[in-house]
Amino acid sequence: MSGPILEVDSLVAGYKKPVVGPLSFHLDDGEIVGLAGPNGAGKSTILGAIIGTSRVFSGSVRRRPGIRVGIQSQAPVRLTEMPVTGKDFLHITGADRHAVPEALRPLLPKRLDLLSGGQYQLMNVWACLGCSAELVLLDEPTNNMDPRATATLLDVLHASRENGRGVLVISHEHEFLEEVCTRLVEVQP
Repeated sequence: MSGPILEVDSLVAGYKKPVVGPLSFHLDDGEIVGLAGPNGAGKSTILGAIIGTSRVFSGSVRRRPGIRVGIQSQAPVRLTEMPVTGKDFLHITGADRHAVPEALRPLLPKRLDLLSGGQYQLMNVWACLGCSAELVLLDEPTNNMDPRATATLLDVLHASRENGRGVLVISHEHEFLEEVCTRLVEVQP
């Protein structure tokens, strides 16, 4: 299809009152766009406006009709007991149909509740990138990750460009965004 997969135009968003905006950007197929800014700038509120969990006061958010969206939240839900293996989790999300990154393969037979915070985060990011979504939204994907897991994440994101999906990465880590994104959008507090 032609045109952007996601278009944000003069967006002002918040909850009871506006907290961010106006902000405009677009995301094309095969592009990785980073929303950069300090903690508290409203980056997650913009994500909320895109998925419908925060209020749009003015402006607009348009997604290409009929697209599938994969969302990795800033703090994925993690139950104390999760008797589901990594392999089961990826099967449930549909991400098992693609080649699992080498760094994740040893985690596949392990229960999710036995993974470290960074391993669990990486598994959630791959669940989004490895599924059939055409638009992937990643909110602070490096949370809880050590340098090794972050390097794996960079490799996975670089490889995701080849499949043509659009990826929006939200982070306060400028160096990470500059390493992986095709374009950055600054969000000011």
